[in-house]
Amino acid sequence: MNDWVKAQVVGKHRWNEGLHSLQFESEPIEFVAGQFIKVALEIAGERIGRPYSLVNPPGQQPIEIFFNEISEGPLTPRLSALEPGDPVWLTRKASGVFTLETVQPASTLWLLATGTGLGVYLSILRTPDPWRLFERVILVHGVRHGADLAYGECLDAVGAQYPGRLLRLNAVSREPWPGAFAGRITEFLTSSALEQQAGTLIDPQTSHVMLCGNSAMIKDIKAILEARGLKRHRRDAPGQYTTEQYH
Repeated sequence: MNDWVKAQVVGKHRWNEGLHSLQFESEPIEFVAGQFIKVALEIAGERIGRPYSLVNPPGQQPIEIFFNEISEGPLTPRLSALEPGDPVWLTRKASGVFTLETVQPASTLWLLATGTGLGVYLSILRTPDPWRLFERVILVHGVRHGADLAYGECLDAVGAQYPGRLLRLNAVSREPWPGAFAGRITEFLTSSALEQQAGTLIDPQTSHVMLCGNSAMIKDIKAILEARGLKRHRRDAPGQYTTEQYH
């Protein structure tokens, strides 16, 4: 069976300089919220593809990705230049284990993201799973600039669907921004400011933490979590935190 399916761009959005979303229509692609596919273009006779987490929930079209444009990269400048009607290739099969399939129920689900790491949580939050497994969800999004705080309307809709159960906390590192922490997520986790704002602690008995974003954030927060007794979650050895790393 062919590993690729042909798709067509049906929508695009520029959130900020270099920060984009693209929407595609294709034949159905089965996946679990939290998984990724590859998106590819034909460039100089070669199919160049990169992995992207899916923003849309399973079973819903269009397929959507959220990405940073890397100016010197072979693919993302071309992706950001696409227009509705342009063709792309998508992998037929999704991959990845950054899902809630084997996570144990707990009181609070913490979703920590930097930059476009937010995208995968938009898929997860629009499924029944987090609301079935957890009493409350706390989403923490760290960005450089306030204009990078994307998908506000989508998150407002999720919050309205589950009143009182979703708390959103933002951290903006390079400029003051109304309602946001001024700095990096790691600073506010170390100082306990995040937990004070949330009104609950991250601990092994009550919490599961998902980490998605840049490698420095994940490395630092893993060390903080493990010092508190949280263990990495694996399918064959349930733990209290799960990671997905973007380079």
